Amino acid sequence: MDLRAYTRTYCDKDNRLAALSYFGTFAVYFLSLTIAIHFAGMWFLMLPAGVVFAFAAVRLYVLQHDTGHHSLFETRLQNEIAGHFLSPFTFAPFEVMKQNHNEHHAFVGNLEHRESGEIHTMTLREWHAANWGRRLAYRLYRNPFVLVPLGAAFTYFIRYRWPKNTLRFGVLGVVLHNVAIIALLGLLFVVAGLTGVMVWLGFSFLGGMIGVFLVYLQHNFEDTYWDRRPDLNPQVAALQGSSCLDFGWLFDFAVANITLHDIHHFNARIPSYRLRRCHHNLPPEIALRRIKFGEAIRAMGLKLWDEDQQRLVPFPRHNPASTDLAGTAGYCNTQEPS
Repeated sequence: MDLRAYTRTYCDKDNRLAALSYFGTFAVYFLSLTIAIHFAGMWFLMLPAGVVFAFAAVRLYVLQHDTGHHSLFETRLQNEIAGHFLSPFTFAPFEVMKQNHNEHHAFVGNLEHRESGEIHTMTLREWHAANWGRRLAYRLYRNPFVLVPLGAAFTYFIRYRWPKNTLRFGVLGVVLHNVAIIALLGLLFVVAGLTGVMVWLGFSFLGGMIGVFLVYLQHNFEDTYWDRRPDLNPQVAALQGSSCLDFGWLFDFAVANITLHDIHHFNARIPSYRLRRCHHNLPPEIALRRIKFGEAIRAMGLKLWDEDQQRLVPFPRHNPASTDLAGTAGYCNTQEPS
């Protein structure tokens, strides 16, 4: 079966579905935020509302990602306007993030262009050749208790104020985006005071942690795909190097189907509201792997890409005394699940 032709049948955009997804998510976002602020201090009411708000924030981020692919609404202009309007709520400046994400799609699975990915992965050979300082920094970076909370705080509240490639793709857009965030914070302070601002930032941080967790799992799992040119196969990189997270239909809905990342990378023109049907209607001869929640949690312990075994592995328990890597292929019996 021609998978490319099959996925094209799900690329039709529908402004009615797009508007329902877009404005419906905004309605949940503002309603849950209002409830969380109103009942601040009453934890049994504020926390559920805040969790709903956090997932709505993630969903807005995914919808902005769709507008960057021009796959949400029917026209390019509609997607561009919708993407820019979303920026203050997602903390992500639209134009620069769109261009960075397009580069990520262009180089997915390419070991020679890992700078285009959201989360850096070292190879096992690089680990063995690294000095202790670089190993320590990488251990801290890949520790889930650092990567998820500190990564979310740094990425959404600091790094996105001046993302990578800002000078290439639009300084003015980033500056205006930051001004819009300040204006939004000011408006929220006028309407709901310091409590409102703190609730918004606090549960936005929770949404950021959910986002980082998902971003990690999109390309970091045991049998993912990395390679170097000329052997790199872009179609294999898209399908095998991207995950399908099977956490149930409700979770898929809550995050606008970004969990179905394999099909998305294979054909980024499929709107998020058609991804689940596209994936689950695949004929039996095309069996794409789905990752359950337990395996997803275990994947957080995988740190390095082993080019010999073609899989993601934990840190090795022991490192060779020298940087001579001739015998590193036999490391596999000495790993620790860190």
